[in-house]
Amino acid sequence: MRQIRMRMFTALMLAGWLGSANQTHAQWLRYPTAGVPKKPDGTPNLNAPTPRAADGHPDLSGLWLPQHTLYRLRDDDFDIGGAFEDLGTDVRAGLPYQPWAAERVRRNRENNFKDQPDGKCLPLSPTQTDTHPDIRRLVQTANLVLLLFEKNTTYRTIHTDGRPLESDPEPSWSGYSVGKWDGDTLVVETNGLKEDTWLDYVGSPITPKGRLIERFRRKDYGSLDVEITVDDPGAYRNRWTTTVKWQIALDTEPMQFVCDNEKDQKHMVGK
Repeated sequence: MRQIRMRMFTALMLAGWLGSANQTHAQWLRYPTAGVPKKPDGTPNLNAPTPRAADGHPDLSGLWLPQHTLYRLRDDDFDIGGAFEDLGTDVRAGLPYQPWAAERVRRNRENNFKDQPDGKCLPLSPTQTDTHPDIRRLVQTANLVLLLFEKNTTYRTIHTDGRPLESDPEPSWSGYSVGKWDGDTLVVETNGLKEDTWLDYVGSPITPKGRLIERFRRKDYGSLDVEITVDDPGAYRNRWTTTVKWQIALDTEPMQFVCDNEKDQKHMVGK
C-alpha cells in the first residue's frame, strides 16, 4: 500500500513539475539571493553568523526547506519521508496516542490515507506546513511573523505584539498563533485548530482544546531548527516533542501552486 501511495504522490509531483517547466523562463528561479555571506572562494557561507533584526533578535526571514526533504526519485518512488509523513518518526517508541487516536490512525493507514486534507485540496495544518517538502517564505517584522507557503497560497500569521491567545477560539485550519522571544528562540503557541486537523500524512490528530508549541531557532545563516511540541491530553497520553531542521533556499523563488482541478478523490476507495 505504501508503494502505491508513493507512486501516486510521485505522479502528482511530477505532473506539477512538468506543468511548470515551460514557465521557468518567466520565473525568477535563478535570481541571486541578496546579502548572502560568502567564503573566500565566492561560494555561500552557510555557517556564517545568524543575521540580526533591528531590534537585536535573530532575523528568521528567508526561504526555507526541511533538511529531511529528499528531492530525488528512488526507482519509481518519490520519497517524501520524515516528519511530513509521520511526526512520530523521530519520537522514541512512537507517538503516545490515546486509544481513539490510535484507532483513527490505524483506519487511515487501512484506507490508504484517502481522507487526508492535502489530497482534497484543503489547507495544511501548521505542523504539515512545518514539515512539507515545498518552499516556505518566512517574513519577520517587529510585531508579527508571516509564514507564506506556496501550496494553495497558504499563510500563517504569528502575532508578536504581546497579545494573549484567544480564550474561546473559533476552530480554523491554521488556528491562532502568538509568539514571544526567549533569548534567541522565538516561542510560538497555537490553539483553536479544527477537530479533524491532520498533524501529519498519517492523520495524527489534535482536538480543539489542544495546543502546539513551536520553538524557532536560527543557529547560523543557513539553518533553522523548528522544535514542535504537542500538548493535547484529549488525543495523547502525554505531551511529546519532535524537531524539524530547515535549510536556507538560495537563488530561487516559490512557485504558485494552486490546487483547483482535483479529480482524484472519486478514484480513492480506500479499504
